[in-house]
Amino acid sequence: MRILGVASATAALALGVAGNALACNIRDFSAVAACDDKGKGTITVTDTDASGVLATVSVYLESNGADEKLVGTDTVKGTREGATVTFSEDWAPKGQYRIHIKAGNIVDEDVSPNLTAPSEACKTSETPKPSETPKPSETPSSSATPSATPSESDSTAPAATGDNEPSPAAGDSNLAETGANSNTGTIAGVAGAFVVIGGGAVYFGMRRRGASKTG
Repeated sequence: MRILGVASATAALALGVAGNALACNIRDFSAVAACDDKGKGTITVTDTDASGVLATVSVYLESNGADEKLVGTDTVKGTREGATVTFSEDWAPKGQYRIHIKAGNIVDEDVSPNLTAPSEACKTSETPKPSETPKPSETPSSSATPSATPSESDSTAPAATGDNEPSPAAGDSNLAETGANSNTGTIAGVAGAFVVIGGGAVYFGMRRRGASKTG
């Protein structure tokens, strides 16, 4: 009987240890910040709980020891090999994140310590788009287009005076015109000639009258 009792106690202890080993525990959870194949930031939480208890995972960005924002919440069912849940997060280098686990009434606490992001940010692997080749202009350049506006010399040339325009009256031109084109000199010369002729006629007339009286 003593031997049977010892065997029973040993079996119970073994089952208890096995049960504790299979029970969900905060140590079954871990988190890592990485970059995906497109160069985007991610936070992946792994659950290695072999008992398969459904757990709710919440990820918070920390700032000065307090939650700054909720990155996301998702559920995961652990396996011995490890089940994962991934959150998209453009994490900053050395950013701090709090990972909270809630698994039924078994676990309700944070993964310790907080997750620290890598010291270098993700590098995008997207291939830059080639620059578009500019299309040739459909409108010809201004140098090839003939100017439709006449030049200043053509536009400002005075109109030629026709021969059929009436000439000003002679009297008006003599009164109004001055300078080298005036006929004043000619008129003055003719008038002087008449004065001389008149004076000569008077002179000879007076001599003839005197001669007739003396005779």
